[in-house]
Amino acid sequence: MSVAKRDYYEVLSVSRDCDDQTLKSSYRKLALQYHPDRNPGNREAEERFKEAAEAYSVLSDPQKRAAYNRYGHQAVNGAGNAGFDENAFADFGDLFGDLFGLGDMFGGGRNRRRPQRGEDIRYDLEISFEDSMKGLSADIQIPRNEPCTKCSGTGAEPNGGLVTCNACSGRGEVIYQQSFLSIRKTCPTCNGRGKVIRQACSQCRGEGFSRSEKKLKVTIPAGVDNGTGLRLAGEGNPGPHGTQPGDLYVVIKVTEHPVFERREYDLHCTLPINIAQAALGTEIEVETFDGSQAIRIPEGTQPGTHYKLKGLGVPHLNSRARGDLYVHLDVQVPKKLTRDQKRLFEELMNVLPAENMPHEKSVFEKVRDFFG
Repeated sequence: MSVAKRDYYEVLSVSRDCDDQTLKSSYRKLALQYHPDRNPGNREAEERFKEAAEAYSVLSDPQKRAAYNRYGHQAVNGAGNAGFDENAFADFGDLFGDLFGLGDMFGGGRNRRRPQRGEDIRYDLEISFEDSMKGLSADIQIPRNEPCTKCSGTGAEPNGGLVTCNACSGRGEVIYQQSFLSIRKTCPTCNGRGKVIRQACSQCRGEGFSRSEKKLKVTIPAGVDNGTGLRLAGEGNPGPHGTQPGDLYVVIKVTEHPVFERREYDLHCTLPINIAQAALGTEIEVETFDGSQAIRIPEGTQPGTHYKLKGLGVPHLNSRARGDLYVHLDVQVPKKLTRDQKRLFEELMNVLPAENMPHEKSVFEKVRDFFG
């Protein structure tokens, strides 16, 4: 007597109008609970796992789900277990890989035989502030591994040193049978390479590389700042046995400038002027990275005044845009005066309008007014 199948929505404990994410989350929970590796020898758990897998393979497929909603099990069970589709589990490679070491089992082989690559290299390069503004081309010496000239990085003698792996017959993967599942995993003997070294290269002793320094020319674009990293693809250490090399990351350090301070893409500098220049007004030449620029300072300029020179700041990386230059005026009061200078200031004090003279009691009056 055949046992009637349970409703797929009932199997996964979801409603008939649930969305894909709810469906996936429910199946994930059941798969974790009833997976054979967590329930060794438990026939009931294995059946529940199969049941949940079949239900999910149907309901996760929009066409199969629509047919099932209309005709039930007859729409998908034309031939035994036709409702089960292993391709429905492509999104669960991380689940089974993390918990049971079966990461190669799902996903149509997308994660199998992932090639190893060489290590990345970091190189710190210090440049001047001026070079960061203009950009430059620099020659650098990179200590790194180089592929062996005799074996071209394979680690084996050129003639017959590299042979087909017997464990996987050159496929780079092996198949295990676990419970009712066939599991594909990277071959542990050749690490997915498909070949093994029978005779190690006499020059590199099977390492596939030798230590050396390589001279490279690197182009530093205008506008780089401290910590800017430039990636040179394929210029890192070579991968094991001739596989893909890593990358080189050139990290920039910019020295400080005695006059200019960088704030993002803007430059700031301080321009000292004397009290007479501030009071009478003047015109001053300011040296910038684009040559000398004239600034007109009007009479009566107050301390803390600043001027913006548009487009004279730091170049934006990979763009024609630039920041601005801010010139901050520092009105300096002389600390020591000659006899003639003192006399002139005394005369000036006597003739200045009263509104320009400081009121010595103003602060005390404000305090008195505040406290009533």
